[in-house]
Amino acid sequence: MDFAFTDEQEELRRTVRALFADTSGEAEVRRLMETDAGFDAAAWKQLAELGLLGLAIPEEHGGAGYGLLEVGVVLEEAGRALLCAPYFSSVVLATTTLLLAGDTGHLPALADGTLTATLALTEDPVRWDAEGIRATATPSGDGWVLDGEKTFVLDGHTAGLLIVAARTAGGVSLFTTAGDAPGLTRTRVDTLDPTRRLATVRLSSVPATLLGVDGDGWAVIEQVLDVAATALAAEQVGGAAKVLEMAVDYAKVREQFGRPIGSFQAIKHMCADMLLEVESARSAAYYALWAAATRSDELPVVASIAKAYCSDAFYHCAAKNIQVHGGIGFTWEHPAHLYLKRAKADQLLFGDPAWHLDQLADRAGI
Repeated sequence: MDFAFTDEQEELRRTVRALFADTSGEAEVRRLMETDAGFDAAAWKQLAELGLLGLAIPEEHGGAGYGLLEVGVVLEEAGRALLCAPYFSSVVLATTTLLLAGDTGHLPALADGTLTATLALTEDPVRWDAEGIRATATPSGDGWVLDGEKTFVLDGHTAGLLIVAARTAGGVSLFTTAGDAPGLTRTRVDTLDPTRRLATVRLSSVPATLLGVDGDGWAVIEQVLDVAATALAAEQVGGAAKVLEMAVDYAKVREQFGRPIGSFQAIKHMCADMLLEVESARSAAYYALWAAATRSDELPVVASIAKAYCSDAFYHCAAKNIQVHGGIGFTWEHPAHLYLKRAKADQLLFGDPAWHLDQLADRAGI
């Protein structure tokens, strides 16, 4: 196997990094943090025009015909830039679910950016297993109606299409419904990380369409969660690499006692520890991306390894970045706290490290 990125993938990385430097700088991130939607429609259209929204969608359905490796490249750069956009919810969660469930009708609109979508999975209390699904779906005429409440839905307040996990007589199933369907109420939730939007979605006899086969929903969701954990690990690597750069750059120019603080042993050791975690996280995330892209049987195991390690690596590096910066790193005006908040929130998303370690033990038969 070859773990080196191709010239084409590296060119994609350079293009996306330059794009995010222009469209997702610190000032723009702070502006979007204060908006209700949490993203800029013009910038979203630009992502669509560059083909970034349809990277994993087959060409016959309006996409670019690539896969999760290319999506991972974009996500790594998105993590560096703290991208404020429904990229993860639409390109990773929704697209993956639709492809695995065999529904291609919505893919062209997702690829061209005219439709955003998300997966409404978790409820209160948040669980990442089938027992956590208590929302119900009941047959009604030629369709179904949904009842229940979904929590912490990524971009759930703006998505044009919601993919909802609900329980039927046959078991956990998946359904699609419009974001403005009658009986559906969605409320944006203020969370620790202001750069990623979450919402609560309430369902009261909401008309919906069955996605895939009744009762087979959890088998699809398990695969989606492995892909989501892998994709988030790639994004976390980007964030960790960025805060490492911030710490090293500051250590070179900040002087105390007449010399740069980077010459002090304590700072050297801190930056060296950060580098070790970043490179180890990168290896774990890249291997998981390869496993997902090639549909390897290893994916369930390596996805949990990547998510557990990259979650802690990003958080540790974000915290150490603030320590290197000292007093200025604790201020609202400095971006270091934005990365720390994203890192902490990402630890919990799709299962915290402890949960994934338990999953890893179960999957490895320990």
